[in-house]
Amino acid sequence: MTAAAERQAPLAVAAGEDGVLEVALQRLPCNEIGTAMLAALEGACDAIDAAAPRVVILHSTVPAGFCAGADLRELHAGMLAVEDPAERRAAIADFLERIHRVMDRLDTFPGPVVAALHGVCFGGGFELALTADLRIAEKNTRFAFPELRLGLIPGFGGLPRLRRDAPAGLVRSLLMSGRSLGARRAAEVELVQQVVAPGEALGAARRLAAQLLRYDAHATRLGKAFVKPLPREDLDEEKRIFLELIDRPAVREALADFASRTDAHPWLPRAAPSP
Repeated sequence: MTAAAERQAPLAVAAGEDGVLEVALQRLPCNEIGTAMLAALEGACDAIDAAAPRVVILHSTVPAGFCAGADLRELHAGMLAVEDPAERRAAIADFLERIHRVMDRLDTFPGPVVAALHGVCFGGGFELALTADLRIAEKNTRFAFPELRLGLIPGFGGLPRLRRDAPAGLVRSLLMSGRSLGARRAAEVELVQQVVAPGEALGAARRLAAQLLRYDAHATRLGKAFVKPLPREDLDEEKRIFLELIDRPAVREALADFASRTDAHPWLPRAAPSP
């Protein structure tokens, strides 16, 4: 990463059309969610509350995609830096509580949240996208939960939100296989409401937002609250399971391997050596 990229804010919040606020993720290489991005997302939620827009649009300016998930290298380094297991667990629990509050704030925002997606939408990035009410994906978008490969489950609220929106068989498949789901298939199961050509997701999201602004705000707020309840008990249980798993030796080994990798897909098993 260049020095300029390190200095750039993880995201930017800007006003769009009257009544629309746009949150643009912009942290290279692919908007990984670590402490800096978490703080920026908390700031974005505060900005949303202060502006009280009618519609929020989430998108990414990074070429690789919307978000590659949690910053696992930062997580691994942080775990190594804390020797006491209880202190280490408390630090991870604090991060988890903070990211859940961010996700819940986006999920329960009174108006529509539209996600404009492209490229990689993995792990925590998929979980962030699932907080949106409506998702527009470019044809190259791929969704995945690769966490089981590390001995973990998604920890940012993704499983309860996915279970709310998707068939149970698809949830099990994505969790247990770690396979990725393309935009077309995601549209078939209504995880994505519109598929567009590369480079067109943000424009489509803005057009959708303009349409949503035509509807009564009070009725929209009550309707959203009715059809999209927050699965609080399941979210709490997901956090408990994640914390149970995170500090096991197998997970620490998997994170160490991930942190040492320089290939394009460090979450995948290493290729077997040639005979």
